[in-house]
Amino acid sequence: MSAALTFLGAAGTVTGAKFLLEAGAARVLLECGMFQGLRELRERNWAPLPLDAGGLDAVLLSHAHIDHSGYLPRLVREGFGGPIHCSPGTVDLLRIMLPDAARLQEEEAEYRNRAGASRHRPARPLFTTEDAERALERLAPVDFDRDFVAAPGVRARFRPAGHILGASIVVVDVAGRRLVYSGDLGRYGVPIMCDPVTVEAADALLVESTYGDRRHPADDGTPTIVEAVERAVDRRGLLLVPAFAIGRTQELLYLLRELEEARRIPRVPVYLDSPMAIEATMAYARHPEEHDVETARVATAGGRPFGPARVQLSRTPEDSKRINALEGPAIVVAGSGMATGGRILHHLRRRLPDARHTVLFVGYQAAGTRGRLLRNGAATVRIFGEEVPVRARVVATDALSAHADQHELLRWLGGFHRPPSATWCVHGEPAAATALRERVIASLGWKCEPAAHGQRVAV
Repeated sequence: MSAALTFLGAAGTVTGAKFLLEAGAARVLLECGMFQGLRELRERNWAPLPLDAGGLDAVLLSHAHIDHSGYLPRLVREGFGGPIHCSPGTVDLLRIMLPDAARLQEEEAEYRNRAGASRHRPARPLFTTEDAERALERLAPVDFDRDFVAAPGVRARFRPAGHILGASIVVVDVAGRRLVYSGDLGRYGVPIMCDPVTVEAADALLVESTYGDRRHPADDGTPTIVEAVERAVDRRGLLLVPAFAIGRTQELLYLLRELEEARRIPRVPVYLDSPMAIEATMAYARHPEEHDVETARVATAGGRPFGPARVQLSRTPEDSKRINALEGPAIVVAGSGMATGGRILHHLRRRLPDARHTVLFVGYQAAGTRGRLLRNGAATVRIFGEEVPVRARVVATDALSAHADQHELLRWLGGFHRPPSATWCVHGEPAAATALRERVIASLGWKCEPAAHGQRVAV
C-alpha cells in the first residue's frame, strides 16, 4: 500500500489549509481551513470541494485558527460524518470560534441581501450556526503524545507546537512511512506558550513557511508597545490594537501587565472589546499545562497572567458602543486582527481621522486585507462603504508573531536526525515559501520544494 497527499489549500498562500491523505481505502484530511484575504482566494471557499466529504474517514486538525479549521462546518454540511481529532485545548477554542464564524457568515449574507450587494439572489452564508454546532459534535479530543487510529492503516499523534493554545505538530504513520506536518510552529522563548517540541524523524515533511523569508525583530515587541502607549498618554488619545482573539490578545495582555508591573508604562484603562477574546483568555487560563515557566510562576503566586491592572471587559454591543464616547488615554484591544471585520472596524472608522490616536498592529497582515493597507501607509481605507481618511499614526511590530521566523524554522528542522526524503513548504506566500526552500537546501542539504495548489505527491 502506498500513500499520496494532495494540497487543497495553504499552498502558495497562508490560508485555506487542507491536505488530503490517501492510503488504500483510507481517506484522511489534514486541516480544514477557510481561505481568507484576496477575493480570488475567498472565492475558493465557494468552489465545489474536490473530494467526497462523505467518504472521508477523519479530519486531523493542528489548531483552531480559522484558516485551519473554519471550513469544518461546510465539510459537515457536505456530508462529512467522521471524527475531527484534535487536542483538548483546540476543542475549547473551536467551541468559541466556529459558532462565531457561522454568525459572521449569516450576518454578511443578511447584509448583502438587505443592500442588494450580491450577485446571488438570495445571498446565502457559506455555513450556518446549525452547521457549526453539528461540526462541534464531531470533535474527538486526543491528549498530546498519545497514539490513536485515525483510519484503517493510519495512526497519528499530536505533539505540542507552541503556536497557540492546543496547537499541534501532526505525526502520521501510514504505509510503513512517517509523515510529519509542522502545523503552525510557535517561537522559542516567548511568553505564555512552551517552545515547540523537537521531532527527530520523518520520511515526508510539510513545514509551514509564513515567515520563511524573514527574521523577526530581535526585541520582544515591548519597545514599540511602550512608545505607542506613551503617545496615547501624551496626546490623550486612544491606542487601538486590532488583535487576533486567540493567542495574540493573550500575549498582548500578558505584556501590558508585565510592563505595568515594571513601571515602563502607566496603568491606563485597557478595554478588551471582544467577546471571543474574553472567552479565549478564560480558556488559556484553564490550560496551565501548556504554559511556560514564567506564566505558571505568575499564576502560582496568585497573580493574573492576562490581567493588566485596569482591564475592562466589553462583552455586549452596548459596552462596545460606550467606547465611542471614551476620552483618552486608553487602550482598546478588539478583533479582527487584520481589520477585516469585527468591532475594531467601528473604532477605526471613528478614530482614524484624528491624529491624536494610534493604531498598533501586532500580527501578520495578509495581502488584500484592510490591515495590510493600513500598515503599508494607505491614505484612506474603505470601512462600511465609506472612504475613511487616515490621520492617526499607524505602527506595527512583528516581534509578537506566534509564527516561527526563518531562523526558528531552521532551528526546528535542525532537530531531525536524518533528512526527510521529501520536504514541502506550505502555509506561506510564494516569496516566503521559496526563500525557506533555498535556505533549507543551502543549510541542511535537504530536498525541498514549495507545495503547489492542487498538486498530488507520493509520501
